[in-house]
Amino acid sequence: MAWREKQAEKVYSDEEILARLADSLPAWTLKDGWIRRTYRTAGWKATLMAVNTIGHLAEAAWHHPDLNVSYAFVTVKLQNHAAKGITDKDFELARKIDEVLMWQPAADPASALEGTPEDPRFKYLKYD
Repeated sequence: MAWREKQAEKVYSDEEILARLADSLPAWTLKDGWIRRTYRTAGWKATLMAVNTIGHLAEAAWHHPDLNVSYAFVTVKLQNHAAKGITDKDFELARKIDEVLMWQPAADPASALEGTPEDPRFKYLKYD
């Protein structure tokens, strides 16, 4: 199928959305027809890094969220505009954003990567 052709996508009911969020995306909420999550950061530099990461994932997925960006947080809102509701695209992109932003190599004892030091000068995201 060519990229301009539209394929009908299943739009989930509020009850289905809430069940899926509870099951696999507990930090996300449903409000006003959007699934959303706020990521807290250590400040402006970390917020911009998070926004750029989200932007890269959204562009690679060809599914673009609305963002609310402030000094120490970014709120991600997902809804499939073409389908006029929440679809599998929203859940999948939300999972990928969580996976990448919440990644902490230091949490894996087998990882050779250390992660950011426990020092306020190097804080990045406020992890779950």
